[in-house]
Amino acid sequence: MSLQFTLPDGSERTVTVRYALNAGYAGRDTLQVQHHVDELAELGVPAPSRIPTLYPLSASLVGRPEMVQVPHARTSGEAEWALVVGEDDLLLTVACDHTDRALEVHGVAWSKQSAPDLLGDVAWPLGEIEHELDQFTLKAWVRHGDTETLIQDGTLAQLLPPSYWIKELGDRLVPGTVLLSGTIPMIAGVDQFADGWRVELADPRNVVSRIVYNVEQLAPAWD
Repeated sequence: MSLQFTLPDGSERTVTVRYALNAGYAGRDTLQVQHHVDELAELGVPAPSRIPTLYPLSASLVGRPEMVQVPHARTSGEAEWALVVGEDDLLLTVACDHTDRALEVHGVAWSKQSAPDLLGDVAWPLGEIEHELDQFTLKAWVRHGDTETLIQDGTLAQLLPPSYWIKELGDRLVPGTVLLSGTIPMIAGVDQFADGWRVELADPRNVVSRIVYNVEQLAPAWD
């Protein structure tokens, strides 16, 4: 899969995706991360053996579909950043990790493999914005019918920075690798099982990278 990104200066960059990695439990606040692990455990989601953790995925899951087709009503997205490794540099864009929540209780890695990782339209050269990443805002909205509701609202200061993963992964970040960051908390009381998602990453100058997609539930299997 080759994806084209628009840079803030108006130029365009095309990257062919070869490998995909999803980080998990990757918040900077370790107490908050542990609280999240405990909450998920109460729902039957197995705890990771290592925090933060990393899930290698099929590169075919990375894309930019306008429609995500799912097998049932219990799937949802997650607002994230993505590091995209080009031939000569590193790009940062917005991402949404759509996940099967019903399958998650049987294995997080399996749930990650069941739905796509969506990437945004705009990407920033990492070297140009690394000093101000904590000021980037990350937001997500869910749509139910004609009503859109904010479900995630934070900044990149809540997540481990790209520099952490660059140091940890080293030579694994070959050209064509896409790394998703893990997500920020959802707003309590908002229904995540939605008809559509919108996710935005914005820099301090209000340059925005955006993802918008609908969710379609497929007909049941002929069991």
